[in-house]
Amino acid sequence: MVGTGRTLGYGAAVARLAEAQKTAKGVSLYSRYVNRPVGRRLAAAAYRLGLGPNQVTLLSAAVSGAALATVALASPSWAVGVVVWFGLFLGFALDSADGQLARLLGRSSPAGEWLDHVVDLAKITALHAVVLIAFHRHFELPGDGWLLLPLGFQLAHLLIFFGGLLTEQLRRNAPGPAGAPSPAPSPAPLPSRRRAVALLPVDYGTLCLLFVLLGDERAFRCGYAVLACAYGLFCAGFSVRWFRALSALAAPATPAEPAAPGPVEPPNASSAPRS
Repeated sequence: MVGTGRTLGYGAAVARLAEAQKTAKGVSLYSRYVNRPVGRRLAAAAYRLGLGPNQVTLLSAAVSGAALATVALASPSWAVGVVVWFGLFLGFALDSADGQLARLLGRSSPAGEWLDHVVDLAKITALHAVVLIAFHRHFELPGDGWLLLPLGFQLAHLLIFFGGLLTEQLRRNAPGPAGAPSPAPSPAPLPSRRRAVALLPVDYGTLCLLFVLLGDERAFRCGYAVLACAYGLFCAGFSVRWFRALSALAAPATPAEPAAPGPVEPPNASSAPRS
């Protein structure tokens, strides 16, 4: 094993990671039962090899980038589709592994989280860009309107990704009512199986799997269009839900009962209204 201070064996590291998994709430079945378990094993392997979380993030970017470049440069075929899917599958699993490795090592940091999100954003942007290139270079499209599909899909995908991140940050930083005690942490609710199934169309793993169909241009185009519609519908639904949730955080508190008349006190800085 490269490095020092890593005393856990591979099996012990996998077991430790299994105990420290994120909540399954709001996670699709693919991420819960495929991507996270594979990422857990990759994180344990990276731990044994002495890799750091940022190195795993960059490895994820390299593997995903190679797969996406293949979409743009190679003529579509079943073999190319399988190679592209495996590269995207591995890159997605490594994207899960970097965070798990950081938790195992106790090395989570703002810089690492920034790098992870930037790489995710680059992968989403590049994925739909290479589909547009492949449509233009290699596909016999029924009409030029198909070239607009990757642009619309890209917009919906980015809005879901960035909107979700921004909503989470705003919720986390939202101030509570003045003088109100901090609420006691409540136990995490059990994940919904129905929601996990419903989220499958907008799971990145499902989009990666679609590239297996590159051997059949019509099947790939139709599958891509179906997922684009799903992302558009989910984007609209998520946006309304997020806006309502954030609006509720900003709602004014119910005014208190007026106090009984008493002696008038001079105003001070703490009672002055905020501009």
